Amino acid sequence: MKNPSNPVRLSPSTADTPPEIPPARQRVNSRLLFGNQNEIVIEHQGDEYRLRITSNGKLILTK
Repeated sequence: MKNPSNPVRLSPSTADTPPEIPPARQRVNSRLLFGNQNEIVIEHQGDEYRLRITSNGKLILTK
């Protein structure tokens, strides 16, 4: 049983604090990356990844 003389204190609601604004993300047009090719190699932390444009215009990233 809880002691009525010692009420439970709740932390402030997240609605009481303003939301953080995330930093803007860098945007790069795929035409700048690919030029007139349909595949590029990306080196990341010593590994190679292939980013290619499919025949349907979608992007696929593989290691």
